[in-house]
Amino acid sequence: MEERRRAFIRRINRLTSEMDALYHQSSLRLGITDSVSVVLYAIYEAGGACPIGDICRQWGVRKQTVNSALRRLEEEGILRLEQHTGRAKRAVLTDRGRDYVQQTAARLYEAEVRAFDTWPEEDVETYIRLMERYAACFRRQVEAL
Repeated sequence: MEERRRAFIRRINRLTSEMDALYHQSSLRLGITDSVSVVLYAIYEAGGACPIGDICRQWGVRKQTVNSALRRLEEEGILRLEQHTGRAKRAVLTDRGRDYVQQTAARLYEAEVRAFDTWPEEDVETYIRLMERYAACFRRQVEAL
């Protein structure tokens, strides 16, 4: 049984690495860095504006990495930073940014949609349910380290 569990972990780790590599490849094909891709994707998914803290928390990206990407995008006129609540800020797409996100993050999002469109809905729901279950169980194990 132990060897079988190890084989499961190897498969999961390989698939996770393959998915990470696919997202990296998508960034390269879109002509952006991985960190810019995550920031643009988060803002796109949030409807054009997103609290910076949410990007860090929900996407598992370090604050320093997010801030570097934000500075670059702000310098390029893709987004602007504005006050959100208290000291917190949010990133908001500019008109130029809305066009830019259609050429980048929106294309990635649509690729994901098309990939899942090839699956029956119940398979998508099962996949999500199992991913959530595994993440919750693994989170508890990581917290216990």
